[in-house]
Amino acid sequence: MKTNELISMLSSQVDPVDTREVVRNVRIAILVGAAVSLLAVVFVLGVRTDLNEIHAQNFVFAKLAFSLSVVILASHYLVKYIRPGGEFRARFALTVLPFLAAMVVAAINLAAAPRSHWETMVFGSYWLECLIAIPTVAILPFVAIMWAVRLAAPTDLLRTGALAGLVAGGVSATAYALHCMDDLLPFVALWYGGTIVLCTIAGAALGPRLLRW
Repeated sequence: MKTNELISMLSSQVDPVDTREVVRNVRIAILVGAAVSLLAVVFVLGVRTDLNEIHAQNFVFAKLAFSLSVVILASHYLVKYIRPGGEFRARFALTVLPFLAAMVVAAINLAAAPRSHWETMVFGSYWLECLIAIPTVAILPFVAIMWAVRLAAPTDLLRTGALAGLVAGGVSATAYALHCMDDLLPFVALWYGGTIVLCTIAGAALGPRLLRW
């Protein structure tokens, strides 16, 4: 038997991957990860006590708009990258848009404020908690997402891992926003954006190890 004939015979016996099921599994994993992250924040860190006030709600909505836009964009590209060869059909450069928007708004806020206020606007009161909490909580959705992604057949493991980390970081930041009392946009741009980027880097580092066939 010739090599080409053997390959054809073996490939004809392989069941095709159900793309819809794979995408559904990833979406379910994201929802499960989001639910677990929310429970972790609510029961471990607690929800901020002023959510019944309009100004607090506005600040929380601004944070959620940033983090959820990250999750939505990253999820869109993740489900493309998990398919074999998907990296050739998708470029996830648009995922930087929420970060650019946050940085522009933060810069405008800083430019309009006295220089003496900049340190408070950037560092707030809970920068260290934010730096620790978002990556830590992100472990929960990251595990769920990577489990679902392993059931697919991604070929670009580094970028797929990075997207999984980006989604997990965005999910974690969304949950953490319900607890965090630092509301100024320069703080959000640096510490929310920065920790999500850290999650993305961690995902890129772990992807080739955890997703290897």
